[in-house]
Amino acid sequence: MSIKEMIQDHPSVGSDYNDELGEAVKHAMYAAAICNSCVDACNAEQGDMSECIRKCSDASDICQAVSTVAARRTHGNTVVIKSLLEACIIACKVCAEESAKHDNPHCNRCERMCREVVEDCTKALQGMVEHARS
Repeated sequence: MSIKEMIQDHPSVGSDYNDELGEAVKHAMYAAAICNSCVDACNAEQGDMSECIRKCSDASDICQAVSTVAARRTHGNTVVIKSLLEACIIACKVCAEESAKHDNPHCNRCERMCREVVEDCTKALQGMVEHARS
């Protein structure tokens, strides 16, 4: 089952499907889980990982919000979706920068996922703006 297909099959979407937004929703779901797992792994590390834990927790929560809210297509609510995409871009950039400071596999994976989400959310946001102009 694909979340992108689920969104596309929504009766309110039809030909108005935004593939970039679908991709952002999909990767935000993954990032929420990966960042959350990184938090747990950071808790098991030696030393003070509190800053990484905080930034990963914030990114996880905001990614979860994006994946939930942006997947709802009845009555659009594009203002909120755009705001969440912007917040997700910021949270994932901050998380990726912090994760890059740590030389362990879970932070490396978290960093890569966050950078991918930044790219996806940026494309989705641009797609929404372009669609609004047309």
